[in-house]
Amino acid sequence: MNLVEKLEPIIIFSAVLIGILASNINIAQHTNYLINIFLCLMIYGLFLEVNLNELKNSFRNIKFTLTSLIINFIWTPLFGYWIGSIFLNGNLDILIGFFMLIITPCTDWYLVFTKLAKGDLNLNLSILPLNLILQIILLPIYLIIFFSSKNSIDYTQIIYSILIIIIIPFITAQITKFVLITSLKERAINIISDLEIWFLSLAVFCIFSSQGKQLFENLNFLITIFLPLIIFFIVNSLVDLLISKKINFTYPEYVSLTMTTLARNSPLALAIAIISFQNHELVSIALVIGPLIELPILYIISKFCLWIKNTKLFSFHDYTI
Repeated sequence: MNLVEKLEPIIIFSAVLIGILASNINIAQHTNYLINIFLCLMIYGLFLEVNLNELKNSFRNIKFTLTSLIINFIWTPLFGYWIGSIFLNGNLDILIGFFMLIITPCTDWYLVFTKLAKGDLNLNLSILPLNLILQIILLPIYLIIFFSSKNSIDYTQIIYSILIIIIIPFITAQITKFVLITSLKERAINIISDLEIWFLSLAVFCIFSSQGKQLFENLNFLITIFLPLIIFFIVNSLVDLLISKKINFTYPEYVSLTMTTLARNSPLALAIAIISFQNHELVSIALVIGPLIELPILYIISKFCLWIKNTKLFSFHDYTI
């Protein structure tokens, strides 16, 4: 990853601060439209990077793939909703934002922590397209299953958000890759990839500049998201460790499983949340706050993985890296 990608958390946090400072200034009358445009451009860049032809590679290590899918898309939604209901039941919007963050596996910066902890980078690269496709398909289904009884889900808005934020950028990205010759395609992908973080930051800036006042009014709810997130990371990291030991994973496989089941894809969830919950800004704000907690924890967990390897506290199937 280049320097900009490594500084992604700092850039996003800066966008949050600048947006809050500008919250008393009427910057634009059509902030929601700007947010949608910036997020569509970001998702378009993401789809340009994903090589769907590599999807079959996800199934080469069947044991790893099945284990990660069960944790990410069966265990995590159930566990995430349970701990969210315990700690965030006082505010439905924060609960929905927390839940959307929890159930979307990361598709970018988890690779940094995989490499940092000496995991199997190729294994995590191979499963990336599968994680992306499944979370797009399952996210609206999970929202309907867990929250439709609370009368908090507008089905038409979810369909609309999937159309605007997912389907149109996906089709546009595939057309772009089909039309451009190889040399231009690679150059376009690299340029747009470098701009993704700036598109996301502009969207975040618009969110906080328009909702900064509400953020301060509900700061107590945002503080409460810390505890369930920390519990999620601690419990899932232990689950990953015990399962890896039980099914005889190698150390690199253990690290890859840990990172792909802990790191979350907040930009995609944020894009869907902004359109699906237009009158519930705390859903989006919870998703923006999430990475500010997540990234330091992932760094600590990467060091914890290395400590386990060096101390040989757990004897994995193979220590060769």
